Parts: sequence; C-alpha cells; structure tokens
Amino acid sequence: MSIIVNHVSYSYNPDTPMESKALKDINLVINDGEFLGLIGHTGSGKSTLVQHLNGLIKPTSGEIYYNGKDISDSDFSLKKLRGDVGLVFQYPEHQLFGEDVFSDVCFGPINKGLSKKDAELKAFAALKQVGIEDEYFYQSPFDLSGGQKRRVAIAGVLAMEPDVLVLDEPTAGLDPAGRDEILEILNNIRKERGCSIVLVSHSMEDVADHADRIVVMNKGSIIFDDVPREVFKHARELDEIGLSVPEVTKAMVRLRKEGFDVDTDVINISEAVETISKCFGI
Repeated sequence: MSIIVNHVSYSYNPDTPMESKALKDINLVINDGEFLGLIGHTGSGKSTLVQHLNGLIKPTSGEIYYNGKDISDSDFSLKKLRGDVGLVFQYPEHQLFGEDVFSDVCFGPINKGLSKKDAELKAFAALKQVGIEDEYFYQSPFDLSGGQKRRVAIAGVLAMEPDVLVLDEPTAGLDPAGRDEILEILNNIRKERGCSIVLVSHSMEDVADHADRIVVMNKGSIIFDDVPREVFKHARELDEIGLSVPEVTKAMVRLRKEGFDVDTDVINISEAVETISKCFGI
C-alpha cells in the first residue's frame, strides 16, 4: 500500500478564537496503481487533505504512512517523499517559475540529485508524454495557454518519476477539449508508468469515467469511499451536500420515469448507450 492516512485531523489557527477544523479523523488508504477520485464542495477539506500526502502540511493529530513509514519521523526524508508523491496545484502558474519550459521541468530532477544530462532526458520524456511540442520548449511558460501550463506543470512533476501523482482540479477552467486532453494524459501516465493517481475534482463526469474508487468529503470528513457506481447510488445524500450524480445518470432516471426500461445505475456515456440499445432492441 502506497499511502495510509490514519486518524488524521487538522485545524487552521489552533487554540485561537479563529480555529477552524479542516480535517476530522480521516482514515484513507491509497493503493499502488490506483486511480482515486476525491470530490467534495468548496471548503470540504480536499485540498487540505492532499497537501498532507507529501508533507506540505503536518497533521494536528494522526499519522501519514508512506510505504509503511511515518512521514513525521525525524529520520524520514521529506525531500524524497516530495519526489515520490508529486503534487500538481490547481493553478499551474503557482509552480512554474523557469525562464523557459525546458529549464522549468528540469528543475525537479536536478533538485533530486540527478546530473544535468539525466535531468534533461527526464524532462524531455515528461514533456513529450504530456504532449508539449518541441517548439514550446524554450518559450516562457507564462506565454503558454492555460491548458499548456497545466501540461507543463504535470511534466515538471512527472520528470521526478513519482510513484503517486496528486492533481488538485487539473481541468478547472479548461474547455471540454482541453479537459479531455488532460484526462487522457493522466490515463496514459497511469498505464505507462504504473503510478497511483489522486484526482481532486468538482466534475462528477470526470471521476465517473476515470476513477477506480471515489472518496467524497464533506465538512472535513469522509462520508463515502467506494467504487463510482456505489457512490452515485447516494444521489439524495450527494445533493444535500451540494454535489450531484453524472448528467447521464440523471437522464436515465428521467427515462425510467417516462416508462422506459433502462438501467438507472449507469454512470457514463458508454453504459448509457448500452442500456438504451437494449431497451429498444438495437
């Protein structure tokens, strides 16, 4: 098991009148090679939780274990952890700073101790994997489009060859084509590198289509942790906390109410096509 979150709680401004409990007794296991979707409304604790996974935030109480070792132990290397558990922030401009794209992506491997040549090879491979063309390698990352910045930010983390890739709303603000490109890149990364992926998202469609498992957070607690089909059976509870089910699931529910014998548990387009085809004998 890659990461174990054991009874973790976290408070901002502890022991002050401004104290705010962001996480409350969180227990979570992120397995090797798993694609985990993490969803919840704004303020539910998602971003706070993922910043614990590579030690950017230290729990107020509880423990984080990476490959069986407590990351808060004095002899544990947080520098190594941050190479092994790579975090891509929601706003890529927050982690882009190089004069050009290529030097930006080289920074992580060099900081990890690789030679300049090896770092450049890692950077080249990562940039190609996320679909950045050679013509952009020596441009300023700040001259790129929003989607390109996201891909460069992902490449910067990939170049360090992480075992776990954590992405906080990587498709936020992108058009449908840009969103699909990012998600396809993540699927290819997982397939080719075998790493675990944690996707923080507000999109029910994204996690329904790509996640093996979905964790739902509300007010700093985990309220559901299951495969997508089981999570989306809780439509009423999700609605009560400001979330929803995929639009295709809603469409199947409406069709059933109109008298069509369709499966209302479908969660993506391919399943919807299959159940509609069966219904009409196609």
